[in-house]
Amino acid sequence: MTSVEVVEKEIEKLSLRELAEFRLWFAKYDSDVWDAQIEADAAAGKLDALAKEAIAEYESGKARQI
Repeated sequence: MTSVEVVEKEIEKLSLRELAEFRLWFAKYDSDVWDAQIEADAAAGKLDALAKEAIAEYESGKARQI
């Protein structure tokens, strides 16, 4: 059995209250992991091309306010 399968089985055993607590914890955990990945990608220059493209579109008047 894989680690994911073990976790799935344990989640299935949670009470509704525990499941709600788990959802809150996992949402924060997932968000933190995503933020760390974006920060790492930005620091490594992986987002530079996208930023340049966005700035160019803004400066050419193609961007619109949302």
